[in-house]
Amino acid sequence: MTSSARDYSALAAKIKTWGKELGFQQVGIADTDLSAAEQQLQKWIDEGFHGEMDYMARHGTKRSRPEELVPGTLRVISVRMDYLPENRTTVRERLDDQTAAFISRYALGRDYHKVLRKRLQQLAERIAVEIGPFGYRVFVDSAPVLEKALAAKAGLGWIGKHTNLINRKAGSMFFLGEIYTDLPLPIDAETTNHCGSCTACMEVCPTQAIVAPYRLDARRCISYLTIELRGPIPEEFRTAIGNRIYGCDDCQLVCPWNRYARLTEEADFMPRHGLDTAGLIDLFRWDEATFLHKTEGSAIRRIGYERWIRNIAVALGNAETSTKIVDALRARIDDPLPLIREHVRWALARHCSNERQPHRAGAPASSTS
Repeated sequence: MTSSARDYSALAAKIKTWGKELGFQQVGIADTDLSAAEQQLQKWIDEGFHGEMDYMARHGTKRSRPEELVPGTLRVISVRMDYLPENRTTVRERLDDQTAAFISRYALGRDYHKVLRKRLQQLAERIAVEIGPFGYRVFVDSAPVLEKALAAKAGLGWIGKHTNLINRKAGSMFFLGEIYTDLPLPIDAETTNHCGSCTACMEVCPTQAIVAPYRLDARRCISYLTIELRGPIPEEFRTAIGNRIYGCDDCQLVCPWNRYARLTEEADFMPRHGLDTAGLIDLFRWDEATFLHKTEGSAIRRIGYERWIRNIAVALGNAETSTKIVDALRARIDDPLPLIREHVRWALARHCSNERQPHRAGAPASSTS
């Protein structure tokens, strides 16, 4: 082994130590060969599984060829950081309470983009202190990056049947981030797949979005429907959404590997503004100014007020009928925003009788039906 190789090996070890000091639970290093993932991505796009996420196709091969996105990239430093703020039993209890507003647990605290990006930048600066200026760029779900494929190559876990990254010792409830660099660091070994014959994630999905092992049709996924989709939520999926108003954790909650999921120690990922225990009616009464204030610094703000109320209207339509719920919905039946108005009227139609008929005669139907 040459002196240069020994130096890079030592540097890689230091990078992993510094990363853990900065709060990352694991740091791995991968090369840039994503040819297999590129083929899978293209097939996914060709099948239309990306829905309205046009950016997935618009960036071409920059997503699967790191050196095209950042010329000179030789290695990718991949990191993960736990985010689960409470145990899974508590999460399930909230999900089972029809009057509770369920928000995917990753979004309860401060925007993870900001948290991880700052730490990754600090890691890059620490490397520069050690070796001098070098080429790099930091990413946290902010550019065309195949972060899960890169993390798998870096040995952080394997991509499960639900298409999330799973780690044998930590489950899947963690964030990912990357540093693209021109440093020829030694790469880490990939881990093996340990999903086996388990299909729990596929069976539990409320909308059957996992159409085959390792194949997710985003157009059916509740995370897509409540976050990415800008227009009306297709009526065929509304009842299955239940009380999920931002994202969905079902496939992760049922995964047996998440019995090893660790509670986060990051204060920034702790729930803010009581969003972990908020009721649907309370959130439905927010005006836009309140929404903007309560979601400041949160990933939730990206969907905007209109989609926020749209999602809550659907959840209220799925809750057990009560005078309070019906009165709250009626207060918005003539909302000036057509998207909100449509979903409110759908929800009211759901409460027209104790039998919970989906529609009554003359009730407004979804424009997507």
